[in-house]
Amino acid sequence: MGGLRIVTVLAMVLLAGCAPRPTAMRAAPDPAATIQTIHVATSLPLDKAGPQFGTARKPGLNYFRADISVPPTHMPGQIEWPEGKPDAATDFVVTGTEVLGDATRLIAGLRAEGAGRETLLYVHGYNNTLSEAMYRLAQIRTDFEMTMPALLFSWPSAGDPLGYVYDRDSVLFVRDDLVALIKRLTAGRGDRVFILAHSMGSQLVMEALRQIALLGDRTALARLSGVVLMSPDIDPDVFARQAEAIGNLPQPFFIFITRADRALTLSGFITGRKPRLGVIDSAEEITRPDVQVIDFSALATGEAYNHNVPVTSPAAIEILNRFLSESRRPAAGALGALTLRLPGPNAVPR
Repeated sequence: MGGLRIVTVLAMVLLAGCAPRPTAMRAAPDPAATIQTIHVATSLPLDKAGPQFGTARKPGLNYFRADISVPPTHMPGQIEWPEGKPDAATDFVVTGTEVLGDATRLIAGLRAEGAGRETLLYVHGYNNTLSEAMYRLAQIRTDFEMTMPALLFSWPSAGDPLGYVYDRDSVLFVRDDLVALIKRLTAGRGDRVFILAHSMGSQLVMEALRQIALLGDRTALARLSGVVLMSPDIDPDVFARQAEAIGNLPQPFFIFITRADRALTLSGFITGRKPRLGVIDSAEEITRPDVQVIDFSALATGEAYNHNVPVTSPAAIEILNRFLSESRRPAAGALGALTLRLPGPNAVPR
């Protein structure tokens, strides 16, 4: 990427950072809206849903449940933030919350919500606030018609485009907490966890899985029903060593890439002008047979720097839903057979 383009992207990110960040707001429910119950495990204070840049991190997790109302006017891939007074008829809003005292109550809530014992665990990425991550998970659950209970692991991102190094340190700070959570979620014989990680959250997930492997807990790893790394902000060399330490990766194991991802292009410039895993030129760069790479470049719309195309592009959502509906099995994970009908093993239709 040329110097001028890098400067342009950096300027865009900085300008975006100057805009006030939206915060989840309460409103009365609307009977036509869809309610998505989101459970949350977070190291953030429960009274701080906005940016955290410079905030002192605290060990341990807080737990709560939030009812997110998705408006009847919702369009796939979008988060309809209020532009004025929040209205459940047109906006994402919070209609209810409950603080959960400990992990035991969190697990009980997840089990009570789902018919089975499989949980979708979502780990957000760099420059995210708690509000944004909750709404994104509610949007994903709505657009992909997911029925399994959803759990957000919200780590202490600065929620600021200038907080890249702060966020990378936060990943290391909170790694043990994610390990403990995964072990709790997979403690029972019938327990299953499907992990969806975005951006720098992929680095956090890989570090957690590596640590679980080094602890010798193959049972927890075996109870992962699949992993998706979406736009992973990881050095490919580091990923290779992490995967080597983990050994047999949970199956299925997907990497979603978008070569037009401007956020990862900038990340690569910051970290040594080396392409990140989410923008590799070819799926063949990943040589492990237990990893499937899917390229969403052709479906990029330019929104949000093309950093989360699989869940924001209406075309990508339509394609993913088609494959999910055609390949869904009663015991399958959320994306268990995604590539079965793709025209090539590592690319979406162009």
